[in-house]
Amino acid sequence: MSNKRELKKAIRNICADLFAECASATYYSAKEQKENGEVLLTSIVEMNENFICRVSHPEPGMPSKAYFKDLIAEFNKQASAIIDQISTIA
Repeated sequence: MSNKRELKKAIRNICADLFAECASATYYSAKEQKENGEVLLTSIVEMNENFICRVSHPEPGMPSKAYFKDLIAEFNKQASAIIDQISTIA
């Protein structure tokens, strides 16, 4: 990522795709999975807000390159966990 704007845009796009996939999986799943889907939808929204805020306000005293590298790695880890949870709903 070359700047914060592009990083925020990428986070928003990925979270939007995850939200849409989760919503469709929840809509077409059995009734007992709907509650799990709703909780997962809430966690996707919270993840989006959390990472957008972290991009806007980096930690002081930490080198920016290391901070953003760690931020991207943590986002990818959480996104992968959500993808695994979506696959259990469907």
